[in-house]
Amino acid sequence: MFSPPTNSHTITQLTDHLWTGGDLPAEPGTASFTLDAWLTAGIDTIIDTRAEWTDEDLVTSLAPQVSYLHAGVYDEGQTMPDSWFDATTSFALDRINAGSTVLAHCHMGINRGPSTAYAILLTLGWDPVDAVDHIRAVRPIAAVFYAEDAVRWASRRQELLPAETNHQISRLADWRAAHPMEAGRTMRASSIEPLPQQQR
Repeated sequence: MFSPPTNSHTITQLTDHLWTGGDLPAEPGTASFTLDAWLTAGIDTIIDTRAEWTDEDLVTSLAPQVSYLHAGVYDEGQTMPDSWFDATTSFALDRINAGSTVLAHCHMGINRGPSTAYAILLTLGWDPVDAVDHIRAVRPIAAVFYAEDAVRWASRRQELLPAETNHQISRLADWRAAHPMEAGRTMRASSIEPLPQQQR
């Protein structure tokens, strides 16, 4: 496990080629050190979902080999548009199919980044409940608030009948009821959390 400074936000491995989590630290030196650790972990593609900020110029200057997509949205509980899921998943799938490793992140790695990663898992063929359960299992702070939007988006892409879409949304609701977020849960200090070998 890599351990950049403890004031950086964690990132968590979901599959061999997909990570999710929070952003780089604000302090440039710490950000550079953390980015080096991301690169050492094999990440060569970043999807930044923050509307309030972007590290694209910084990453480009420090690691020009990294592919970077800024797909910024605010985390305000709104319905996420299909165009956002289209842009992020198509970018991610192109890179994953080319053998790259993608990090989908937001600020804290609670909603936007994990929801993007969730949509990517759906496009990779994961079951909607299995995908959210896996994300929460390896990243307990992930609320994945926009998972339902991702399911509706995926259903429209697949031209599923409304009854099937509603069934998947109902399954998600049942899962959320059985797996409430723990009150007061905070980020752990370690900044990179690889996926255990048996879960890859």
